[in-house]
Amino acid sequence: MIPLSVQSTGTSPGSTAVLIVNGRGQYLLHLRDANRPICDAGTWSLVGGAPEGSESLHEAVVREIREETGLVLDEVTPYATARPGGPHATTGHVQVYVAHWDGDARALPVTEGILCAWFDVSTMDRLTMCAWAHDVIRAHWAEYGTASPAARGAVPRQPSLPRSGGARTVRQVVGAHLYLENPAGEILLGLRHPDSAFAGELWHFLAGHCEQESAVSCLVREADEEAGLLIRPEDVEFAHAVHLVDEPGGPPRMQLVFRARRWEGEPRLREPDKCLAWTWWRPDHLPEPIVPYTRAAIEGILTGRRYTEMGW
Repeated sequence: MIPLSVQSTGTSPGSTAVLIVNGRGQYLLHLRDANRPICDAGTWSLVGGAPEGSESLHEAVVREIREETGLVLDEVTPYATARPGGPHATTGHVQVYVAHWDGDARALPVTEGILCAWFDVSTMDRLTMCAWAHDVIRAHWAEYGTASPAARGAVPRQPSLPRSGGARTVRQVVGAHLYLENPAGEILLGLRHPDSAFAGELWHFLAGHCEQESAVSCLVREADEEAGLLIRPEDVEFAHAVHLVDEPGGPPRMQLVFRARRWEGEPRLREPDKCLAWTWWRPDHLPEPIVPYTRAAIEGILTGRRYTEMGW
């Protein structure tokens, strides 16, 4: 194991890296070129690099993110300094930053290395990883995330700044969910894969996190990607919203549920690594176990309520 020191940001680093975290608590990793005279060749590591010219560390990491992934992120904040060691490691300290992004890693225009992909912490144990990057991710997860199986879907808590009056501005994760009802009055739910990053082995709506798109566009995209259903935006109407936190002080999520009046196709498994089955259920005989806010949203829709709060 390459030695790592996760310290305060008072050390003077000579390079940068960034922990890019999504709303599912996964980290974006960059597969570096193999068989080249570069540090950490052939391993999964973090996006980043050294300053050029008179660049500050922050300017350097923003540039590296843009050059390596094409992303321009709103907030890139310092987290800690890492100290790689070993004969082939980066020399000196690395300033590690943290940022949030919820997009599709497969769609990134990778200009350096091989590819980018999302991984959760447990999966990283099976990767050929840059050891210091692995350690700093684990340190971040231990500080801001949760490894509790009971807290399914919990994500690393992002730092927030206090405002006058004690209120805080925090990033809200927005999800789009499909409430689909067949002519028999049954509701479509999916059984999540045991290894799914969220709600493994639980029944849930067809759903996804909004990327750089509207909530309705997200819903239409997810319906096609997950179940092969064609839904037109004009056939979608708002049905319910659940504003929740997994635990007091945790990251807030706004879960928007939409009803589709018409659609084309029959549900089929297009992402078997995420969902094991699509099944129609009578609303008075919902399956167990089911995601709690899914049940709350269905009950709200059936009783004519448009809004539910949970966990506050």
